Amino acid sequence: MPANTSPIYPLTPNAGVPGVVLTAANTAKDGTGTTALLFTAGANGARLDKIRAKAAATNVATVARFFLNNGSTPATAANNIFIGELALAAVTLTEVAAQVEPEWVAGFPIPAGWKVYVCIATAVAGGWAFAALGGDY
Repeated sequence: MPANTSPIYPLTPNAGVPGVVLTAANTAKDGTGTTALLFTAGANGARLDKIRAKAAATNVATVARFFLNNGSTPATAANNIFIGELALAAVTLTEVAAQVEPEWVAGFPIPAGWKVYVCIATAVAGGWAFAALGGDY
């Protein structure tokens, strides 16, 4: 017996938390340590479509890691789920060429009040800026 025969679509755009820029390293793979809140699902849940990274200045190579959190403190490992990572190549900022904008494609629903956190594995000088793109139901 089908429970839902009609697709649902996000009602309100959700661009996550503005201004998330990371420079500090975090090698923990359980969502604890130095992380930054990137996205919070609305009262009816949300769909996270993708996360985009952009170098804020010249940086060494690192990796970004993303964690789904149940809405409680991310300092407790049991509250976090490692959901993906994105390689971030070394970047030398220039004024004569566009920089790459790596994206991690999510495309999945998030329960109401749950959150997505991000960290980087290697300390960088200039910082990596992150933007989450999705919508609330």
